[in-house]
Amino acid sequence: MWSGKNIVLTGFMGTGKSSVGRRLARKLGLKFVDTDDLITEQAGISIRAIFEEYGEEKFREVERKVVRKVSGETGLVIATGGGVVLNPDNIEDLRRNGIIICLTASPEKIMERTAGKDNRPLLNTEDRGKKVREMLEYRRPFYAKADVSVDTSSMDLQRVTAMILKHIRQTSGK
Repeated sequence: MWSGKNIVLTGFMGTGKSSVGRRLARKLGLKFVDTDDLITEQAGISIRAIFEEYGEEKFREVERKVVRKVSGETGLVIATGGGVVLNPDNIEDLRRNGIIICLTASPEKIMERTAGKDNRPLLNTEDRGKKVREMLEYRRPFYAKADVSVDTSSMDLQRVTAMILKHIRQTSGK
């Protein structure tokens, strides 16, 4: 049972935050929360519907409220949406009681993992590859503020989880 800080997973969509987060939570005996699920729950509609009906600004507003709430809790593995890092207040709140781990992947792997999914409103464009590369480039300095980064491009779920566990145990001395 982990008794340290929350484990916060950031990174671009399709990097494995939810899958890795669920597995980490089981291994550490913590509760798993996905901020996108909490946003959907709070808004009463899907993320796609929030974007279509109200726009990204409204989504970020609800996301901010959710982040503020979960960052005040303990005993969590938190998977965040890919853009949560764009608001410095989110990162400040999450870092106060958490270790921030950024999951990364190559643009090609992200395209492969998100192919055929229509729940990615920011990728609903004709040239998804170009959009992924542009967004990754823009977000790179935000993702770089994480405590540690793990490239999931060529690793399976077990290996990614093991790397994160090794890191948090080394940094916590446990």
